[in-house]
Amino acid sequence: MSATPGYSDDKGAYQRRLRRIEGQVRGIARMVDEDAYCIDVLTQVAAATKALQAVALGLLEDHLGHCVRDALAGGGSDAEAKLREAHEAIARLVRS
Repeated sequence: MSATPGYSDDKGAYQRRLRRIEGQVRGIARMVDEDAYCIDVLTQVAAATKALQAVALGLLEDHLGHCVRDALAGGGSDAEAKLREAHEAIARLVRS
C-alpha cells in the first residue's frame, strides 16, 4: 500500500477549494445573523453543497486512480478491502 494519499499531487488545489468553501459557509452564517431572505440563504447553501460535492468527487477519483489501482495491482486481501472501501464511499456520496 502506498504511504502517500492519492490526492497529494493536488493537495494545494484541494486546500484552496476548501478554504473558499469555508468562506462560503462563514458567509452563510453571516447571512443568517443578518436575517437575510430565506431563499438567498438556501441558494448559498446549495452552492456550498455543490462545491463540497465537487471536492468529494475529485478525492474519489484520486482514490480510485491511485490507492485502489495500486491495491489491485498488488492483489490479495488489500485489493478486496480497497474495492469494498471505495464501494462504501461511493454509496455514502450517492446518499448525501
